[in-house]
Order: sequence, then structure tokens, then C-alpha cells
Amino acid sequence: MSEIRYVRGDATVPSVKGVKVIAHVCNDLGGWGKGFVLALSRRWPQPEAAYRAWHRDRASNDFGLGAVQFVQAEPYVWVANMIGQRGTRTGSKGVPVRYEAIATALGRLADKAAELDASVHMPRTGCGLAGGKWSRVEPLITERLARRGVPVTVYDHGDGA
Repeated sequence: MSEIRYVRGDATVPSVKGVKVIAHVCNDLGGWGKGFVLALSRRWPQPEAAYRAWHRDRASNDFGLGAVQFVQAEPYVWVANMIGQRGTRTGSKGVPVRYEAIATALGRLADKAAELDASVHMPRTGCGLAGGKWSRVEPLITERLARRGVPVTVYDHGDGA
């Protein structure tokens, strides 16, 4: 069983060898423009373009809570667009994060990581704009990825000052 590794840095620049999957939580409205996705879009155009097309064509595909879209950004770098939040705003139904959807998406991510023999890299996904609590997301990552032997690195951005 692997442990989650925590590092300070940028999840879009994993400094390990081999195939890497950068995973993050997206909303189910087709919105891309705040939070971690901005860092992704600064590095590669493909994840945003693929997500927008996936949402646009949702009537004929699997777009929805718990779904994952894998986008190859470089020969050894994939991005996992995981649908794990309902909407984008906190309202009468609470925060947008949907832990069950994240759990389902992480299971799909584990399958793909195993298939690619890849490590997984992410921010504290689901805990920024989605409003989730790391104390709820971390056990899902441990259960769905680390316990299956998938190496996981979680990145805390900034210098900690």
C-alpha cells in the first residue's frame, strides 16, 4: 500500500519520471475559468478544449457526476478532468462538492493509472472552489488510489508564508 506524499509546489509540474496523471475536480455546468484549471490552461490548451467539448456534447456521452475524462497533454502527461461538483456556488443545497462523485471518479482514475503505469498528482482537489473538506477527500484518495498501489502526490501551492 502506498501513502499519499505531500509536497509544496505546482501540481502542473510533477518532478518524477514516468507517466503522470494530473487529476482535479471539475463542475457539472461546463464552467472552466477559476481555481486550479487556470494553471492547467496556462500550460496546455487540450484539457480545457476537451472538457468544453465533452460538456457541449453531453447529450451523447458520459458527462456527469462521477465521470472522468482523460486528456493527453504531453507524451508522458495526462490530465484527468473529474466531475465532482454540482454547480459552482454554495447555496441552499450547501457547497458544490459531491464526495460520492469524487469517490467514483477516483476509482476510474485508479483503473487508468494502473493501465498507464502512472503516478497521480493533484492539488487538494475538491477543497478550493468546490468547498470540500480535506478530511473527507483524503480518505477517498487513500482508499481508491493509494491502497491499490497507485503513487499519489498532493501539492500545496505557494511558500507557506
